[in-house]
Amino acid sequence: MAVCRVLVITAVLMLSSRVFADPDLLQDICVADLTSAVKVNGFPCKSNATADDFFFAGIAKPGATNNSVGSLVTGANVQKIPGLNTLGVSLARIDYAPGGLNPPHTHPRATEVVFVLEGELDVGFITTANVLFSKSIKKGEVFAFPKGLVHFQKNNGKVPAAVISAFNSQLPGTQSIAATLFAATPPVPDNVLTKAFMIGTKEVEKIKSKFAPKN
Repeated sequence: MAVCRVLVITAVLMLSSRVFADPDLLQDICVADLTSAVKVNGFPCKSNATADDFFFAGIAKPGATNNSVGSLVTGANVQKIPGLNTLGVSLARIDYAPGGLNPPHTHPRATEVVFVLEGELDVGFITTANVLFSKSIKKGEVFAFPKGLVHFQKNNGKVPAAVISAFNSQLPGTQSIAATLFAATPPVPDNVLTKAFMIGTKEVEKIKSKFAPKN
């Protein structure tokens, strides 16, 4: 009986240790075959890996921020660096115009840590108890956003800002709160949004129109 209890406890510990991160790798490398039709939790390994599968230059330069929110996220995840498959890490660069915002969003599969390259940002996250943790951060400083919690970054300065974000997932995923609710396909019913936000149908339609694709 004691042996059975030990086995059960060991199994629970092994399972719980795997809940909070990507699965561990079982070989030295497993470069993602992004063209494979096989669907697995992650990506199948390809057989002809090269050094280029572990390289990406896309976050070396600032991204264009001339959009409606004044920010641009450039991911450096497994979709850009196939060699990250099974390694459980990824990066992103976020650039902000003066006044730019990375709107409230979540990463369902990863904790995020940002390192400020330049400028200053007002950042924060909200707990499930609706408590806001916020701080102003500047060049050289770091701030962490816990996995799954809604968070944001805002450049309230008069000069551009930029950060490098690190994630403990090869593909952390992003759900922007406003876009998720008002630009889903098929759309979230108006009567759900009117009741949730305590606004009228006209207001819902007006917000949805702002997220509609531009012709």
